[in-house]
Amino acid sequence: MLSALDRRHTIAPPGYSRWLIPPAALAIHLCIGQVYATSVYKNSLIAHFDASQTAIGVIFSIAIVMLGLSAAVAGTWVEANGPRKAMFVSACFWAAGFLVGALGIATRQLWLLYLGYGLLGGIGLGIGYISPVSTLIKWFPDRPGLATGLAIMGFGGGAMVASPLSRQLLSFYDPGYDPANAGSTASGGALVWLFVTLGVGYFLIMMFGVFNVRVPAADWRPAGFDPARVAARPLVTTANVSAANAVKTRSFWLLWVVLFCNVTAGIGILEQASPMIQDFFRSGGTSAVSVAAAGGFVGLLSLFNMAGRFVWSSTSDLIGRRPIYLVYLGVGMVLYALLALFGQTATALFVLLACVILSFYGGGFATVPAYLRDLFGTFEVGAIHGRLLTAWSAAGIAGPLIVNGFLDAEGRPGTLTAAAYRPALFTMVAVLAVGFVANLLVRPVPARFHEPAGGADEDTEPAAAERSGAR
Repeated sequence: MLSALDRRHTIAPPGYSRWLIPPAALAIHLCIGQVYATSVYKNSLIAHFDASQTAIGVIFSIAIVMLGLSAAVAGTWVEANGPRKAMFVSACFWAAGFLVGALGIATRQLWLLYLGYGLLGGIGLGIGYISPVSTLIKWFPDRPGLATGLAIMGFGGGAMVASPLSRQLLSFYDPGYDPANAGSTASGGALVWLFVTLGVGYFLIMMFGVFNVRVPAADWRPAGFDPARVAARPLVTTANVSAANAVKTRSFWLLWVVLFCNVTAGIGILEQASPMIQDFFRSGGTSAVSVAAAGGFVGLLSLFNMAGRFVWSSTSDLIGRRPIYLVYLGVGMVLYALLALFGQTATALFVLLACVILSFYGGGFATVPAYLRDLFGTFEVGAIHGRLLTAWSAAGIAGPLIVNGFLDAEGRPGTLTAAAYRPALFTMVAVLAVGFVANLLVRPVPARFHEPAGGADEDTEPAAAERSGAR
């Protein structure tokens, strides 16, 4: 049965529609996007384990670090074994993370939660994040930004589904839990059943993606697609570069810096969003923004984060990858400066600026696989993408450290005002400026790093009938 997961059994038959691939990828990303919803039950975990916020927050940090590391380490394996096997492995690790975490909650062993949701779940995150990417790019050589945006949009939207779902499940398993009350905490038994339900449910949904994903035959092309016309654009190559050679190029590391800077700036706001809007409009110790309104603001940011992944990455197909990153970074600098100087003057202005910034944050994630395809070809783009995602792991540490470091120096939470955020926001302007310069320095990959002609053909068992007809 497991042989059905092999790459040779996933080559699309004649007539297979390429538009079935984005839903398969979306099934994976919507599930693993749940990692952004861990704050929903964070207070319940703190109460259950009688632990500090830092001790529980480490679970999320481990998961994100493992996402980057597993994507980097397993990237070449994902390329060699194909998307179906990689998605299956991702589903197994992701589900196992919840189940081991449930055991940790049931036995009050916090280390099992670190091992389960953090370590095992983080491995599932990394493999699941990159597994559909190269497949989507091969199916959509004419619109790679749109294709990857459709899938990676799901990662941003996963929390929008998981947050209300988790609250309702907790209230179902614990009638004493009030999902409308931010101070309400669920029982340990409810947390156990929540983790079990999510683990089993996500595994079944991810199986939809596993058994519907296909790879195109090696010489398949969309109707009317002319590779020469696409290659005529700046920074787009028709050659292929292996993952091992890609990390030896200057362009890879420049793009690493670009992604690191874009994510560092965005995640700094995302991590602090709810208290930030309350602090910006605090006067005399009282904020004009209620806790409920701040929660709605966080939901709105998630919506723009998700929408930006699709809208901006699709736009990159029209104007190019480097120009769209000039928008993310250059306009982002202006928006951060405006937020620091004038964000406290009107709630509507603050919300507008923050939402556009977060749309650039999401767009940067969704556009980078297409940028990599332009520079390095399709041969091992998934593996290259995995290595590049170490920038996300680094930014996930740097962004919150920058913001929280400045805020800790300014005073205690609940007493801060807009002025306390200005040093951090202007620091983010400088971070974006570094990324802006790095993006300008990206150049085509020198020919000495290219694979020999014919050496990048992944389809080792081409059947004539399989080559003839996917649309």
